[in-house]
Amino acid sequence: MSEDQDKRVVAIASDHAGYEMKTALKEEISSLGYGVLDLGTDSPDSVDYPDFAHALAEAVTQGKAGQGVLVCGSGIGVSITANRHPGIRAALCHNAETARLSRQHNNANVLAMGERIIGVDVARECLRAFLETEFEGGRHARRVAKMG
Repeated sequence: MSEDQDKRVVAIASDHAGYEMKTALKEEISSLGYGVLDLGTDSPDSVDYPDFAHALAEAVTQGKAGQGVLVCGSGIGVSITANRHPGIRAALCHNAETARLSRQHNNANVLAMGERIIGVDVARECLRAFLETEFEGGRHARRVAKMG
């Protein structure tokens, strides 16, 4: 797969508490013209969210996907876990504006959301804003560089 094709792939993963939202977002990602790399979980049976957040972070840092989407009950656990990986900037978002700003100002490469916090319609809005927004650069590039 070429580098341009990798950027058109979105990795997605969830734990059991985010499984239903993940399933809906996979369809949305495809409808927006992106390939989907589904890293699980594959059912609502109880699993440990760090396993899936680590797998997604590795897929993004290894270039298997250009961006990632993580879903758990609150979005907090998966975002904390993903952010432990160098090169990952996971943003926990609750609406389209925070998703847009996470890309525009912070060059986030992983969108994290909580199924128990926001509904599927808001999650779709967040996803669209995240995927459609470019990093603004400029003064923000200096700040993102300081993140490490």
